[in-house]
Amino acid sequence: MSNTPLPQAAFDQLFLEAHTHNAWQDRAVSDELLHRLYDNLRMAPTSMNCSPARIVFVKTKAAKEKLSPALMEGNRAKTMAAPVTAIIGYDTRFFEQLPKLFPPIPSARDMFESNAALADITAFRNGTLQGAYLMLAARALGLDCGPMSGFDNAAMDELFFAGTNVKSNFICNLGYGDAKGVYPRSPRLAFDEVCSIV
Repeated sequence: MSNTPLPQAAFDQLFLEAHTHNAWQDRAVSDELLHRLYDNLRMAPTSMNCSPARIVFVKTKAAKEKLSPALMEGNRAKTMAAPVTAIIGYDTRFFEQLPKLFPPIPSARDMFESNAALADITAFRNGTLQGAYLMLAARALGLDCGPMSGFDNAAMDELFFAGTNVKSNFICNLGYGDAKGVYPRSPRLAFDEVCSIV
């Protein structure tokens, strides 16, 4: 397969015209679409194919009410109104899946199991990457995103990941945004402020 640049409209949808959404249209997001979202994001790279992200898609009224106490007050109303809230977590024992996910190196599991600090940073880094892939996949499928970190991680973990090795990273509201809830775009740093070519 030979890669060619995507049309400008694709960059607009993924980056340039995309905004963080705070208000939502009353339109459902189907389970089928969430499956398609995951089936796309899972193909993006992680180190040693470790794939540590664990995602809970919160859709039902009961699940939203369960989620609510963990949210900061300023994020509660928009999250409760969103058709879906994705809790993006990461499995600190992701390496248990490495014999299946990364067969070229049979000792990969042992490398992480014997080094908790390496396992933790690998899980967090790659789980964060997968959360970013989730947002790009969502936008590519026509959804809008409202990512945030304004919640109590310990409470979230107790509510949704109790008894597991999964820790919450961030959450992302998903649905069809209402443009009336979009803030004007804030400035971004220029290339020369953050980049160098050496």
